[in-house]
Amino acid sequence: MTIGFRILPIGARVDAATVARFRALPVANVSDCMIRISGGGARLRPMHAGGAMAGPALTVRTRPGDNLMVHKAIDLAMPGDVVVVDGGGDLTNALIGEMMSAHAAARGLAGLVINGAIRDAGALREASFPVFAAGITHRGPYKDGPGEIGIPISIEGMVIMPGDLMLGDDDGLLCVPREQVEAVFQAAQAKNAAEEAQMAAIRAGTSDRAWIDATLERLGCEQPA
Repeated sequence: MTIGFRILPIGARVDAATVARFRALPVANVSDCMIRISGGGARLRPMHAGGAMAGPALTVRTRPGDNLMVHKAIDLAMPGDVVVVDGGGDLTNALIGEMMSAHAAARGLAGLVINGAIRDAGALREASFPVFAAGITHRGPYKDGPGEIGIPISIEGMVIMPGDLMLGDDDGLLCVPREQVEAVFQAAQAKNAAEEAQMAAIRAGTSDRAWIDATLERLGCEQPA
């Protein structure tokens, strides 16, 4: 076994039907149903023109500033995959730019997640292909390795296993473990329906705010008589 420089088989991926169901749900609602402690960190933001991302994760760990294994992962990825790269959060050198993003889009990938920097930010910002990253720099990458594909990675404490469901929108990133997708979807769908009903009540001026005073009273908050 080569330590730190290897490509492993991905194995099972979350299925396309599940991906399609999640794509219609706000990431915030899914996050609320995962007890609000999962997430890819506030540093990783959308770098594209906007729009949701959803797909099974193809994971990469690379040496900061080196994108050799990112190139290989894009070539190995199946249509609909999200290539998720742990570059250590380092922003010294960009790991992808316009050409790599265009290649990923042409291959039918669902998006790129870079725990590191990108470049060609203007071109990526005008495109619809989902790219999430931690920062921007004009300095280009090295292509020497090492790195690993198809291994568990962690971004800001969020563990991502190969084949897990990766979600992203304007609020950020979230990974749903593959074995939990059905339970999370049912809870998030109910959460979304409840919020839609609440928004309708707000627009109609019938929103019930009594819960605020009830909570303050329960918690013993001192208030004017």
